Amino acid sequence: MDSLYKYSLEHSSSARSERVEQALAWLQRQTFLRTNHSRMLSGALQGQFIGLLVKLTGARRILELGTFTGYSAICLASALPHDGLLDTLEVNDELEDLILESFERAGLSSKIGLHLGDCKESLRQFVDENRCYDLIYIDANKREYCEYYELCLNLLAPGGLMLADNVTWDGKVCAEKISLDKQTQSIIRFNNLVKNDPRVENLILPLRDGLSIIRKV
Repeated sequence: MDSLYKYSLEHSSSARSERVEQALAWLQRQTFLRTNHSRMLSGALQGQFIGLLVKLTGARRILELGTFTGYSAICLASALPHDGLLDTLEVNDELEDLILESFERAGLSSKIGLHLGDCKESLRQFVDENRCYDLIYIDANKREYCEYYELCLNLLAPGGLMLADNVTWDGKVCAEKISLDKQTQSIIRFNNLVKNDPRVENLILPLRDGLSIIRKV
């Protein structure tokens, strides 16, 4: 943890309950112990930021693509009002027990619906059901960001926010020699798609691995 990040975190306030904070600390330890991809865990500062966005927008219905072990879901759901709900999508069913335990420890099981399976299939089902969300957070398969984006726009309320994580991809999107790997190329296509889409306005924030904040006009 670099000194500026540490300072920023230490001087940022959080209105989360002690139970939620303890659950997040437990989940961070368990993610490092029980998974091989702990780097995918949302950082503490980013977790506080997305929770603050929930409060600033007054969001009541949230959709998350890519639960992983549940850290960002807890950050989002803990910021919801008492009648708010979060749907979160995860393809890896082997993580189900850890995810559900983390939600229970945080006292948020009643606010979060976990949907296991392919994200695109779930999104198409939600479109057919005419679901509508105030905020959508995308942090799933980077190769499919463009497809997620089009589906999610159909689910996002006018004036709603879409957040897309990892959009600077370790700086690969602006490297002197651009990598031809599928993930980097997909992120580049996604960033160009959003920038040139008249249906939205956006800002890429260089927080952690890049967070695109997209508002549906």
